[in-house]
Amino acid sequence: MTITSEDELDGLKVIGRIVANTMQEMGAALEPGITTAELDGIGRAALERDGAVPAPEQAYDFPGATCISVNEEIAHGIPGPRVIAAGDLVNIDVSASKDGFFADTGATFRVGRVRPSLDRLCRDGRKAMQIGIAQVGSDRPLAGIGQAIGAFAARRGYTLVRNLASHGVGRALHEWPGEIATWPVRSERRRINRGLVLTVEPFLSTGALWAREGGDGWTLLAEPAAPVVQYEHTVVATDRGTIIVTLPG
Repeated sequence: MTITSEDELDGLKVIGRIVANTMQEMGAALEPGITTAELDGIGRAALERDGAVPAPEQAYDFPGATCISVNEEIAHGIPGPRVIAAGDLVNIDVSASKDGFFADTGATFRVGRVRPSLDRLCRDGRKAMQIGIAQVGSDRPLAGIGQAIGAFAARRGYTLVRNLASHGVGRALHEWPGEIATWPVRSERRRINRGLVLTVEPFLSTGALWAREGGDGWTLLAEPAAPVVQYEHTVVATDRGTIIVTLPG
């Protein structure tokens, strides 16, 4: 989607705030003993309360309102009977629509105390997203997002999962300009147009390079096996940089 009016931007901000608030509410409920199905129920109730429709169900018939991925699961985890334990890493990905506008956000949460290496990975995962967002602006190279994130990952000794990308969003969950690499791609020549709506969502890891399908048709696992974190915002490119629409409030 390309924003062309204040009304469109306002509509996008409404759903952006809803998904951000929903993710924060789910994160606050995380504790040892809760199941991923119970956590998803909290997310569904929050979205319904604000008049939003879960995008994974709407767009892809996903079996849940949100995607909840635990430890070895790095994306598209199906909510179910899995019990969250102390020391787990839990990725919560919330996307939804309202009044024809879609927004998408996600974050990896620590449950209680985690190993220092995982704590560092989480902090750096959020930093990687922020570095990518800083590259977004009118007429800037799309490749700049992946180049900046890739340089940061290399300096810090991390890898990036290279088949899970950022994407266009706004009037649909996934739309033009399609996949946007969060790793360096020399052949990328596209530029960011004013008003473009996209996600920035690097998958930072201590060794994984790819996401492979699990046995349920949805859940993705790290290959090679290694911890992975993901942080995601929906943003709008402007002449003065970036507007982040998925902020709680």
